[in-house]
Amino acid sequence: MPRPIERSLSRKLLRTVLLYALLVGVALSCAQIFFDAYKVRGEVDADAQQILSMFREPSTQAIYSLDRQMALQVIEGMFNHEALLRAVIGHPDEMALAEKLRPLASHPLRWLTDAFLAPERAYSIRLEGAAPYSDYYGELSIALDTSPYGREFLTDSAIILGSGMLRAVAMALILYMIYQWLLTKPLSKIVQHLSRIDPSRPGAQKLPMLVGNEKNELGLWIDTANDLLDAIQHSHKLHREAEDRVQRLSRYDFLTGLPNRQQIQLQLDPLLESASRHQRRVAVLCVGLDDFKGVNEKYGYEIGDQLLVLLADRLRMGCGNIGTLARLGGDQFALVQSELEYPYEAAELAQRMLDEIDTPFPFEHESISLRATIGITLFPEDGDSAEKLLQKAEQTMTLAKVRSRNRYQFYIASVDLEMRRRRTLEQDLYSAIEQGELSLVYQPQIDYRDHRICGVEALLRWNHPQLGFVPPDQFIPLAEQNGSIVQIGEWVLDQACQQLREWLDQGFVIRMAVNLSTVQLHHAELPRLIDDLMRVYALPTGSLELEVTETGLMEDIASAAQHLASLRQSGALIAIDDFGTGYSSLSYLRSLPLDKIKVDRSFVNDLLESEDDAMIVKAIIQLARNLGMQVIAEGVESLAQEQYLIAQGCHEGQGYFYSKPLPAQGCLDFLREKNGHWPSIEASRPASH
Repeated sequence: MPRPIERSLSRKLLRTVLLYALLVGVALSCAQIFFDAYKVRGEVDADAQQILSMFREPSTQAIYSLDRQMALQVIEGMFNHEALLRAVIGHPDEMALAEKLRPLASHPLRWLTDAFLAPERAYSIRLEGAAPYSDYYGELSIALDTSPYGREFLTDSAIILGSGMLRAVAMALILYMIYQWLLTKPLSKIVQHLSRIDPSRPGAQKLPMLVGNEKNELGLWIDTANDLLDAIQHSHKLHREAEDRVQRLSRYDFLTGLPNRQQIQLQLDPLLESASRHQRRVAVLCVGLDDFKGVNEKYGYEIGDQLLVLLADRLRMGCGNIGTLARLGGDQFALVQSELEYPYEAAELAQRMLDEIDTPFPFEHESISLRATIGITLFPEDGDSAEKLLQKAEQTMTLAKVRSRNRYQFYIASVDLEMRRRRTLEQDLYSAIEQGELSLVYQPQIDYRDHRICGVEALLRWNHPQLGFVPPDQFIPLAEQNGSIVQIGEWVLDQACQQLREWLDQGFVIRMAVNLSTVQLHHAELPRLIDDLMRVYALPTGSLELEVTETGLMEDIASAAQHLASLRQSGALIAIDDFGTGYSSLSYLRSLPLDKIKVDRSFVNDLLESEDDAMIVKAIIQLARNLGMQVIAEGVESLAQEQYLIAQGCHEGQGYFYSKPLPAQGCLDFLREKNGHWPSIEASRPASH
């Protein structure tokens, strides 16, 4: 930034020029004054000589004739001159013939003029007879007061001194303005441009050449400064490049360019701090190539190095966008994945890495295949520091190689077992439909107005050939994550509609309820599928009821409303399942095309013991009735629960109190046994679970 004006070069220059100009002006004026003082003395001498010359003759006559009266008249004539102070006519050795004097004139600055001119100046002339006699008669002596001359001298001196100083100041200002225009202003512009230069990139902004200074010293200075800035920037660039090279050598692997062990630990520490604050997981995957020593022995170390580079590039492209990849040394790599919610996400990433590594690497004459084993540690379960997580991941990888290669292994055995079971389920889920492992069971729903069996809910079951019965809350989320839920959902809808058609043909007027996952709800082809099923199986309007979860609706209310409206146009009813467990509000209920609200079983189970649950159930029923919607309670397991629900105005109920989920034939037998009706309240008894 430019310096303040009081410290600027221009101010210093102005003070200096003015000072020296005034000194020079005062010196020249003083010289002129001294010269004028000398001239004034000459004027006094000249006036004195003029007076003496003028009164010499009459004075000679007066002293020759010793005429005192005449001498006095001569002196009186002389005193007409204002500067005459004293006049004497007489012989020096005798009494003066005539004499007159007056006091020195008073003047405030007389002390100053007396210093230059003296208070008075005395003169005399010889009085002699005419030639050829030239007799000496005496002398005419006068003294002049210098004050009249001094006053004029002082006036002239003041004018000289004042005009001299004014000339000096004017000349100083002119010189200052010239200097300001030619030097100070250009320098100020240069300083302004210098202040804008980025110290980290000094050569990015050059100093502009000042117009008119291209060939003088300023132009040469600007060119030299620009060259210096370029040199400084180039030096900085070389210095930074050298620092970067040193840093990369110390923190990055020379062969692959990946971070080394030291760097990955530095990057892992802040990730762990962030994960701790947000209560998230971090996974550290240690990848060790299987028998890479044999690859080096077979193909040579040069090919081995090329394989490591290709592998690093492949892993960086395949997995680096979601984590931090590093080379720990030799044939070992590490990958850090943050912001994890579930351990299976780390397992999916590990399997993806194994698949990437398993893909052969093409060379000129043949393709080379690699295998790897991966050890996985999780934060915070397995460690709270980068060093511990890396160390345990390496230990896990080493132990996994001892047991079996080309796989991943979690540090905690229970987590590893869970992830392997999840992986097996995910792989087997794709073929579950073709293998006939999926089936539907149906749970009856009771209308509380006449205790008629008004419908059934279709529930999906999976009987795994090795694992046996797999609960829906385990495989449904897997199907939603891998996308197979769309195919499974279409199969469920088709089976449910086909079964409904069979029961309708047998004279049972009931409704079929089918659950839709969030993925299905937002699938673009769902309205067309429902419309086709309703038409193919000739299902009456309102006989198919589609249940959607509250949390699924809240993900995108506007999109969900549009999809639900399309589904209702096909003749299906829409029910909201698990109501009360999400973020429900009256505003979104009124904006969605819903026909029924289903009270979640978690509220029904404890409504007789928990006053809060009872109030929630009561509020939901009242809310549904106010909105003109049907309300059904699931999880009814006792007569007392049923009586409470009926007393609050609930329309329908479902639960083990009426029947457990039944296969198709069992449900048909149940319908025939009850003849379409459930016993009245008085005759009801809890059913066996």
